[in-house]
Amino acid sequence: MGATKMLHIVGLIVAAVGAAMLASAGVAWIYGGGDAPALLAAGLIAILTGGAAGRLTARPTELTIRESYLIVTLAWLGAAVFGALPFWFAGACGPLDAFFESISGFTTTGASIFPDPGALPKGLQFWRDFSQWLGGMGIIVLVVAVLPYLGVGGMQLFRAEVPGPTPERLQPRIKQTATILWRVYVLLTALQAVLYTFGGMSLFDAVTHAFGTMPTGGFSPRTESLAYYSAYHQYVTIIFMYLAGVNFALHYRVFRVRSTRALLRDEEWRFYSLVLVGALAVLLVAHVLAGTYDSVEEMIRASAFQVVAIGTTTGFATADYVTWPAVTQVVLFFLMFVGGMAGSTGGGMKTLRLWAALKQGTVELRKHLHPRAVIVTRVGGRVVPDAVMLNILGFMLLFVFSFVLGALALTAFGVDMVTAAGAAAAAIGNIGPGLASVGPTGNYAWMPGLGKLVLSLLMLLGRLEIYTVLVLFQPEFWKR
Repeated sequence: MGATKMLHIVGLIVAAVGAAMLASAGVAWIYGGGDAPALLAAGLIAILTGGAAGRLTARPTELTIRESYLIVTLAWLGAAVFGALPFWFAGACGPLDAFFESISGFTTTGASIFPDPGALPKGLQFWRDFSQWLGGMGIIVLVVAVLPYLGVGGMQLFRAEVPGPTPERLQPRIKQTATILWRVYVLLTALQAVLYTFGGMSLFDAVTHAFGTMPTGGFSPRTESLAYYSAYHQYVTIIFMYLAGVNFALHYRVFRVRSTRALLRDEEWRFYSLVLVGALAVLLVAHVLAGTYDSVEEMIRASAFQVVAIGTTTGFATADYVTWPAVTQVVLFFLMFVGGMAGSTGGGMKTLRLWAALKQGTVELRKHLHPRAVIVTRVGGRVVPDAVMLNILGFMLLFVFSFVLGALALTAFGVDMVTAAGAAAAAIGNIGPGLASVGPTGNYAWMPGLGKLVLSLLMLLGRLEIYTVLVLFQPEFWKR
């Protein structure tokens, strides 16, 4: 494998992260916070380190599959390591906690070690949300969009990072596809921020919450998250969390033809919507039977908010669902594994995989009734090849296996079983809040150091869709 190729691309990504820190330092300077020097120093270190690596190595035009997997993993780790420096330099936390907060941001998990994020200086608040916004559409996708010389290598990187079984190309050139995705992403983010300000939210809070919504991240500059704001702001957030969980290629088609027909015809979108509506119905029935809320409107709003927040893996909160009836917590726990559509910024297994697996299950049942019949699995009118179905089922198996191992590891470090299961699911699903001690009103500051490292690995596994990271642990990966 070419070390210079990898060093070149990873270096440029680290430099880009440094430039984002300088922008955050500008925000800190505007608000007069004492965190500006920390952000400035961290940004300069990242730019100089990454810039030197990119400058002293040759531009790659082609990459092997192995190189792509390693580059993507190293790029995300590099972004998390350098992205942790501002928190550490500013004295907000120690190096391990800073890394946890950083990788939680870039992987759009939103699990925080800060009990009171509202007490952080404005610059660090902005950087927390900016990091997850950069990670939402993908830092590799951003690099592919702005570096014309990547050529064939760009497609390899794109496939290794973009969520979903098969990345969708909107244009013949992968650079054009990456550019389109980022334009849609920026447009929806800006639209959400504007709608927030219409309801009286400050510009800073509007931008940071939009940065936390479209990547399905969940970091909020407010300790109370969206519960701090009015019902109007919560309804706006519900809408945009839902949109963030939709395949961005579908957003592009809707914008291009100015019609929702593309959505209505999409089989995965219908399943994605059905899952959320079904979960909401169960929660509403449970709340009515338990008498949780006196106000019908508040019950519907709170239930819809948490279903969409967990179902799309955004992780915002307006209520402490840990105190809700047990059946609602079970539903939300299972939603942690579902996630958004393939091609969205959501985490989890993705609805496309679940829908395909369910269809495969019905096919197998029919084959038992008609052993000699030739029955194939179709999704969206297309036959799913056996190789793709094996990829999907293998992914789901590894996803659950990684979750179980992560939860067991946490219990070995002294974490209770319910908290461990909730934290592991929230980490690998890139959700943030889990159950029990890491619920919406809790945080991860108390988690043992080794537990934070386990959760950090689960976050990376979830964001890079298991295969990209786990393939590195195969002995043959390192053979020539």
